[in-house]
Amino acid sequence: MSELLLDVKNLKTRFRSRGGHVYAVNGVSFYLNRGETIGVVGESGCGKTVSMLSLLRLLPPSAQVESGTAMFDGKDLLKMNFQQIQKVRGGKIGLIFQDPMTSFNPVLSIGDQVGEAVIYHRKATKQQATQRAVDLLRLVGIPDPEQRVKDFPHQFSGGMRQRAMIAMALACEPKLIIADEPTTALDVTIQAQIVELVKDLRDRLGVAIIWITHDLSLVAGLADRIMVMYAGGVVEEAVTEDLFENPRHPYTLGLLAALPAFQAEKKAKRLASIPGSPPDLRTPPLSCPFFPRCSYAIERCQQEMPVLQPVADAGTNHRIACFVDTREGRTTV
Repeated sequence: MSELLLDVKNLKTRFRSRGGHVYAVNGVSFYLNRGETIGVVGESGCGKTVSMLSLLRLLPPSAQVESGTAMFDGKDLLKMNFQQIQKVRGGKIGLIFQDPMTSFNPVLSIGDQVGEAVIYHRKATKQQATQRAVDLLRLVGIPDPEQRVKDFPHQFSGGMRQRAMIAMALACEPKLIIADEPTTALDVTIQAQIVELVKDLRDRLGVAIIWITHDLSLVAGLADRIMVMYAGGVVEEAVTEDLFENPRHPYTLGLLAALPAFQAEKKAKRLASIPGSPPDLRTPPLSCPFFPRCSYAIERCQQEMPVLQPVADAGTNHRIACFVDTREGRTTV
């Protein structure tokens, strides 16, 4: 059996607005193997969530997937009709949303909501779905699950709601889980618990994970590979260890420089920042979108769009979309 689970090529998504179109995703390509975890990192508005929701066609009517293919388990998600994509959502691909308080229905019990996918995808009875919900709540570490399935979302703490959201995503034993900043609304202690829970479930169940976040440090111990996005495109992709030890794109360098260093023996330094603002995506990018903010920029950056290319001294698993070698301060091609 092929190790490749998901293969996305040249995904482009835009939104209609009063002022024209917003070019939210501009030619995103990536792959994911079975059981692998990739982290999708970048600032707010860079296209992380829109890229992944485009695959499941969960975007509002104003959005349109303009081009691309998304081969999942041998079938193109972007060519599926409504009935076909409905079978994939929650069945073969699970979703963990950012804020479980607003993602859960407040008037339905946790058990009903966790078991709903089991009834829909597996034609289970109400009793079978409830028992499955109990088993899942126990799996994700919620105490006394036989009683907690009867409770409503407001009766759960933030961390417990997120655990219940993970249980719902796992309900039908999916091959892939897309986690959209699932720890953003939680304090750091609970964040660590959720990350450890996801790692444990991944290792036990063999599920592949796409973890969307703006926090590079969070995915450092979770992801096998990291994909850095900026202005609707991928600017760098590498194995996690290589990305931290050998970052090559100017934007990635800026993100890493902005991380606080907790080293007591060193004098505290002011956090670095990336000057300028993200580009206006109402105009389709025709050159490097990071050019106005980049200290390494050359004239070519303003005239041409760089594409992802392997880093010459780092192998094919490390790719950047940049004309400049940030280590040597010279052009790469």
